[in-house]
Amino acid sequence: MTIQTRLVEYQHNDTVLEGWLAWDDSNTGARPGVLVAHAFRGRERFECERAEDLARLGYVGFALDLYGKGVSAADNDAAFALMAQFTDDRPMLQERLNTAIAALQSQAEVDDSQLAAIGYCFGGMCVLDMVRTGAPVAGVASFHGALAAPGNTVGNRLSARVLVEHGWDDPMVPPEQVLAFTEEMKVGQADWQLHAHGNTVHSFTNPQANDADFGTVYNESANRRSWQSLQNFLNELFAT
Repeated sequence: MTIQTRLVEYQHNDTVLEGWLAWDDSNTGARPGVLVAHAFRGRERFECERAEDLARLGYVGFALDLYGKGVSAADNDAAFALMAQFTDDRPMLQERLNTAIAALQSQAEVDDSQLAAIGYCFGGMCVLDMVRTGAPVAGVASFHGALAAPGNTVGNRLSARVLVEHGWDDPMVPPEQVLAFTEEMKVGQADWQLHAHGNTVHSFTNPQANDADFGTVYNESANRRSWQSLQNFLNELFAT
């Protein structure tokens, strides 16, 4: 097994974007593709490594880009400013996500009829919006993602499967937001799961997260358990 990678340019309106594709070259056939939506700083090494991890599992991983080629934030203030463009305009975000899906579908290594998406923090919100808008993904997994609905998808039937991995003590996603999300899933007739990890806050999958005052702390057991949960989810998703 050799994991290969390449950069993939694509475009939304006037913005040139650049994603990171990873695949195992011992498999010469088309295989399911899994998008990786980045946290609020932009596509960084963390997301590229998750794409490579997915490649080791037999998928094509694609760390998408929402902010633009070469654009990422150096600090939290800059990251919040970048993210606000999209949280304030969810329809535009949803359009940009669709361009990433199309970019992955166009890659020779990918079976374009078998797609999924995972996302972290801001990216977790992004992949849930894929479900809400009926994007061509079979399922999505959100890791410590924001759960608030966008407002432009009320009444939509949610056909893709949903997995949410949530830190119960996450200060950025309080229990009332979690409960509203579960009601949204129920009304939309979704096939959904929500795993709440006790004694766990935001960014629990990121070993670099160590700011307790900000509410972002790595949790080894929650990270390990949630990754196993994802593997189970993807195995089931692409077996049926």
